[in-house]
Amino acid sequence: MRIGLFGGSFNPPHEGHRLVVTQCLRRLQLDALWVLVSPGNPLKDHRQLAPLGERIAATRELMDDPRIKVTGFEAAHDFHYTFDTLSYLKRTCETARFVWIMGADSLAGFDRWERWEDIAALVPMAVYARPGSTLRATSSRAAVALKRYRIPEEAAEVLADRDPPAWVYLRGIMSSQSSTAIRARHGPVPQN
Repeated sequence: MRIGLFGGSFNPPHEGHRLVVTQCLRRLQLDALWVLVSPGNPLKDHRQLAPLGERIAATRELMDDPRIKVTGFEAAHDFHYTFDTLSYLKRTCETARFVWIMGADSLAGFDRWERWEDIAALVPMAVYARPGSTLRATSSRAAVALKRYRIPEEAAEVLADRDPPAWVYLRGIMSSQSSTAIRARHGPVPQN
């Protein structure tokens, strides 16, 4: 099985998330894609974070492809860092070929992630373009450090079969939607 892993807060989920998921399923020729709704990004302020159950339900409603599974897996296992999640999945799903999927805005700050170099060594990664993020992402500290492992976009369909480190930058259809902008328009999320 070739499985994409797309993690994030999804606070709230929107059509831009759905676009990345559907494009990655097709362009990376994945059998399945797991959307990992995070209990909370350690690098972000949690004061406007909607409850996990609400974010999972809203994300499930948005993703309408039977190949997509939306889960609160990380909270259920008390994982706070992507490295812990990926290490566990690699140990417990030995026959799966995982690909970590992130937006270009995440690659721009990837060097701030806990054990980012170890993440790159665990699974191949697909980075999806975001409006205004391309130059910042592709010239970021992490992108420069991993430059020799970047494969051409035309070879994206073989990424899941590559041994890590390996990554591809995917350009194409983009959405200007962002969870931050949606929250700004609709006000803060009420906390329980």
